[in-house]
Amino acid sequence: QVQLVESGGGLVQAGGSLRLSCAASGRTFGSYSMGWFRQAPGKEREFVSRISRSGGSIYYADSVKGRFTASRDNAKNTVYLQMNSLKPEDTAVYYCAADRALIMNTNPVAYDYWGQGTQVTVSS
Repeated sequence: QVQLVESGGGLVQAGGSLRLSCAASGRTFGSYSMGWFRQAPGKEREFVSRISRSGGSIYYADSVKGRFTASRDNAKNTVYLQMNSLKPEDTAVYYCAADRALIMNTNPVAYDYWGQGTQVTVSS
């Protein structure tokens, strides 16, 4: 069992930055690949980024590539999402999720545990 708690969301102007954190409980954090997803009102949950167990492999959605950076600190049981050059279309609730599988997957249904989400609002 893994419990995930996101933090760091807020209101920011376009072009600004935010850093999201996702703290995990339990001693098995390093056994999970971690994903970031987001969901805007009226839209489906969409993949943002995935970072492997060691942090050595990181994947991004095309929409955030070059602007967002995922990282993790297994000693602190925490995964991060640094978001730069934010755009109004980045406005959404952001979720972190844990996946036991090694295979890269952008489908939310593949992930085993989810946080409660944190709101990110980017004003124009």
